[in-house]
Formats: sequence, C-alpha cells, structure tokens
Amino acid sequence: MNTIVTRFAPSPTGLLHAGNYRTAVFAYLFARRNGGSFILRIEDTDKARSRPEYEANILEALAWLDLPFDHAYRQSDNAARHREVLEALVAADHAYVSKETPKNPGDRTEVIRFRNPGGAISFTDLIRGEITMEVGDLGDFIIARSFDEPIFHLAVVIDDGDEGVTHVIRGEDHISNTPRQILIQRALGFARPIYAHLPLILGSDRTKLSKRKGAKALTEYRDLGILPEAMLNYLSLLGWNPGDEREYLSREELISTFDLARVQKGSAIFDETKLRSVNQRWMRTLSVDDFIARGALSAPDADRLHKAVPLLKERAQTFQEAREMLAGELACLFKEPLLDRNILIAKEPPGRSGMTAAALSSLLAPIEALAGAGGVGMSVETIRAALMPLADAEEARGKGGRGAVLWPLRYALSGAERSPDPFTLISILGAAVAISRIRNAVAILEG
Repeated sequence: MNTIVTRFAPSPTGLLHAGNYRTAVFAYLFARRNGGSFILRIEDTDKARSRPEYEANILEALAWLDLPFDHAYRQSDNAARHREVLEALVAADHAYVSKETPKNPGDRTEVIRFRNPGGAISFTDLIRGEITMEVGDLGDFIIARSFDEPIFHLAVVIDDGDEGVTHVIRGEDHISNTPRQILIQRALGFARPIYAHLPLILGSDRTKLSKRKGAKALTEYRDLGILPEAMLNYLSLLGWNPGDEREYLSREELISTFDLARVQKGSAIFDETKLRSVNQRWMRTLSVDDFIARGALSAPDADRLHKAVPLLKERAQTFQEAREMLAGELACLFKEPLLDRNILIAKEPPGRSGMTAAALSSLLAPIEALAGAGGVGMSVETIRAALMPLADAEEARGKGGRGAVLWPLRYALSGAERSPDPFTLISILGAAVAISRIRNAVAILEG
C-alpha cells in the first residue's frame, strides 16, 4: 500500500464535542504511527447550517490539542471538481436527473439520483470484521440536490479519492453510509479505502454525545483549565488501550503504541470525573514555574504563591479550581484575616475561660525559636514537631483536646473556618507574619 493517509472531516454546523475529537485523535495517531499524512477537511456543503464561528472553533480546538495536519481545506473549495464528477456520472448513466413530486411546499422538483445496481456490498472493517449489507432496499438514492449541490455521500467519495485517503476512521454511526459510498466508488473507478468504524462515546447518562444535545465543546474544557496533554491522553483511552496497564501516556508514547487492532467494539463513557483525575496527574508533573505560567496564576506575593503550589497540586484538579482556591480558602496567604472572637473560642472547653488566649500565647515562643533558626525557610514537619507537643498536652488533660489549641491557631492565621492546616500556613506565611497574626488574635481575646 502507498503512504497511509487519514482524514478528520468535521461539519461546521455546531460546536464539536469530545466524541468528535476522539475521532481526530485516532486518525492522527494512526497516521503518525505509520509515517503517514493527516488531513483536515471542513465539510461545509450544508450551506444553510455551516457557520464560520464553528469552523474557527474546530481549528482552535485542534491547535489546543496540538494535532497538526499536513493539509487542510474546505469541501466547498472542490465545488468545480464535484460538478465535473457528477456530470460524468450522469453522462455514463450511473446517475440521472429525477423529476420529483414535492411532498411539502418548497420541496425540490428535481434532484440527481444514483442508479443503484442492487445486490450485496461486503467490506472488511478493521474493528468489526467482515460486514455485508444488501443495497437493493436503498433504491436509487439522492447524491445531489442539483449539479452544484452534491450531498455528503458523493462529496466525501470524490474528496477521499482525490486526496488518496487510505483509511477512513470514523464513528460507527457511519456504517450505514458505507454501502452507498462503495457503490459510488465503483462507478467512478476509485480505489476503496480501508474502513475503521469507532465505537460511539456516550455521556454519563449512557446516551450518545451530540453537539445538538448540550455536550461541551472541547474549548470549554480548555477554559476550565484542563491541560491539552491530559485531554489527549484521556481521549486516546476512550475505546482503546495500549495493551498494558498504563493509564498516563505522553504524545510520543501514544504515537509509538497506537494500533487500531486494540480498539474495542463496545461504546466508551465520557466521564468528566475521570478526566479531572487524569488532568490532576498531568498538573502534578509540572514544575512550580510551569504550573503558575500554564495556569495563568497570580497573587500579590510571588514567594508565597510559589510556596502554595504544592497545596494547589494536592487539591485542585483543574486550573480553574486552582484560581478559585487562591481567591477563596488560600486568600489568607495574601491578605490579613478579619477575626471573629466567638469563632476563636469555639473549641474552648466549658469552665476554662481564657484558655484559648493562653494556648495561643504559648505557641509564640516555639515559633520565635524557629524563626531565629531561619524561620522563613521552615518546613511543615519542623513546625509540626515544635507545636504538636503543646496540642498533645491539652489532649492529655482530657477536656478540650488538640482542637482547643489547633483550631484557634488555624483560625488566627487564616480567618476562615476552612483552610489548610496551621503548620502549612505558618510554613508559607513565614514566622514573622504568623507571630503577628497570633498576637492579633490574643489581643482580640484579651481586649
């Protein structure tokens, strides 16, 4: 066989979803795995519903996924060629102009139909094996509305043939289209490509993803802060596996491993929860500087932002979540907290008035000692080792427990009822800031 050529042929009649782009990913990986070419063809023959903004979104999504194509064009660019072939089919009596009786006002009174020879069509699908379908019941099917308006079946056959497409990789919902297209190929004397019909991708409700039923455009996931390498990784494993237990594969690993023989026949489920988990794994591989840059993260204090990245890697599954954390529960790292006296003493044991202020005051000396030993660079483990004995001592008293010490400490540092643990906060804030906030809390309690 000549050089392998695959194509991705989306219709710009809506925002394409993850299922559409999974087809692009498989066609791209197969072409690259075999040293072939990958073509993008924008199928814009549906003039009534095609929109430039949808085409722009297709190009934007492919660029984000980093699926470079070797050649790209619009199907409408081939209008003259389509007419030429259509006229040749009619001249050879493989097709004819059909006078129609309109069923509804405005319907066509004339179309061009393919003269169906009947019989059975068989083809080998790389995923589903041998498929045989009777074509007689298709009748003389329409291939154009006029000589300048070819429909899908004719246009794709001409374009695939002219581009030398060797492998048509597309969704299984196109299986029923294949016999018509093979009949047209025969009439034109075109070589038949090899077909690989992919299993459908279903949503969490187990219904088919559809751009007309609210499935998200791929660029929406980009805007949520999903990494392109995570999306590529995830889409590749929808209906395919590398033949081993690996879940996280780079582009290079995917290209070197991809094989259509390992595409499953059953439908795959697009699970956003799993996608977020995959994305978090890829986020965690980034260096601190790359994490901040690729997440477009910013904060008033660059040093504290750098120190907060491990927290973000631990908790955030998307960069949108990371940005929300910086503006929410981690905002205390960058601005002074506003404290409520009643919340400060919320864990104070009954009958031990003043215990919270005393406990906070007792923490100052060990923190100051750590500061004298190079406080700004204190590790979480060092701080925990210095302060936990004081909390353990309260636990031993059997009344307030460790929470009577650790709760007011965390709240004094953060001003929030939900925040990282106090040892992590002190490590990021530094000893001087932590001491200042603790003293402020004690002043509120004693005021």
